[in-house]
Amino acid sequence: MSAERPTVRLSRHELARLSHEERERLLLRSEADLSDFIAGVQPIIADVKARGDEALADYGRRFDRAADLDPRRLAATEEEFDAAERRLDPELKDAMRLAAANIRRFHERQMPHGMWLEEMGPGQLAGERTLPIPSVACYVPRGKGAFPSVALMTAIPAAVAGVPEIVVLTPPTESGGIDDATLFACRLAGVTRAYRCGGAQAVAAVAYGTRTVPRCSKIVGPGSSWVVAAMHVLSNVIDVGPPAGPSESIVLADETADPRRTALDLLNEAEHGPDSSAYLVTNDPRLADRVELAVEHLWTHMSPQRVEFSRAVLTGTRGGIVIAPDIDEACRFVNDYAPEHLMVESKDPWPYLAKLTHAGEILLGEHSAISIANFVLGPNHVLPTGGWARTRSPLSVFDFTKRQTIACLSAEGLEPLRAPTRVFARYEGFDAHANAVSRLRDGGNSAD
Repeated sequence: MSAERPTVRLSRHELARLSHEERERLLLRSEADLSDFIAGVQPIIADVKARGDEALADYGRRFDRAADLDPRRLAATEEEFDAAERRLDPELKDAMRLAAANIRRFHERQMPHGMWLEEMGPGQLAGERTLPIPSVACYVPRGKGAFPSVALMTAIPAAVAGVPEIVVLTPPTESGGIDDATLFACRLAGVTRAYRCGGAQAVAAVAYGTRTVPRCSKIVGPGSSWVVAAMHVLSNVIDVGPPAGPSESIVLADETADPRRTALDLLNEAEHGPDSSAYLVTNDPRLADRVELAVEHLWTHMSPQRVEFSRAVLTGTRGGIVIAPDIDEACRFVNDYAPEHLMVESKDPWPYLAKLTHAGEILLGEHSAISIANFVLGPNHVLPTGGWARTRSPLSVFDFTKRQTIACLSAEGLEPLRAPTRVFARYEGFDAHANAVSRLRDGGNSAD
């Protein structure tokens, strides 16, 4: 194999030879600069706010090529849900049922206690209560394919959390319909309201509400840079949830990694689209050479469109191979990048876990394929992108709940806390705060 040479060379970067500026450029994603997209979505948002359903139908016809989209038929009907389920292949429905069961089980395990109280001292109770948010819109993209898995990953945790109003937004098909599997995913999640609208216009619809599409408290789900830009613009109107832009991944591989399996994982996120990011990071140049050959062979088993997408990523400026001088430096680069998906290809992956602090998900070992986690294992595949894995978490039931502090003091519990409270209040200059602790005596004298 060493004598073979690939006909298409992947982008290659040697960390030891990069300047600080060149290294920083490797960390950039396609959504790093949203200024052009923000300028483009602002008139769309204003139009949807002004014209509602008519604007949604116009943009569906324009952007999604849904020629017959009727502003009076944006909502899916019960008959459409039934017909979609009948048309689906039984094998796909079985796979989706398995995924739904595992996703539900995983997120049920996440659910916090409804309320807890701690006795801080005699007569002093403090704790928290967890409640669902009132409503949420789950965004399911469709531009480069149909993604019913996103409907499962967003709507099921919301249902587990007890959100009373859950809606799904997804771009219409060219016939003006909704993808059959997405409707079936809604049904598996217990969602009965789905709307044929996508892009920036869908974000605006649930931010402001239209005649048909309800205003929601929050919107979650991955999307294009246009969707991310709309969420950015509208973040003071609607809670936009964790950032989930174009797909990105790093495959961290040492000298024990299998080249073919490593190549399979490298292509996994690269095939999403030319705006994706995907790197192999390794300390072994020989492995890199063998992975490059394996990628070229695997391209012969992929559709022309997915080859085009993944080739654009892996030969471009946001993908390819990163050669580190040693495995510790490889791990440091991974942490600086903070990828959405991190695959650790090694015969013994567990020791690396302590070194890897920033990633949306970490999949350990040669059998833990990214695609299995994406679809059926149970953990959520809506993960922070754009480096936000440094501070943000995967989508979970916590994104669909809120916490309230609960406290209750008896007269006995109040007494020992009065004096220290007055000390704080006086130092910070709050007279009413100081007076408030005089509740066991007449008057409001803060010297009480």
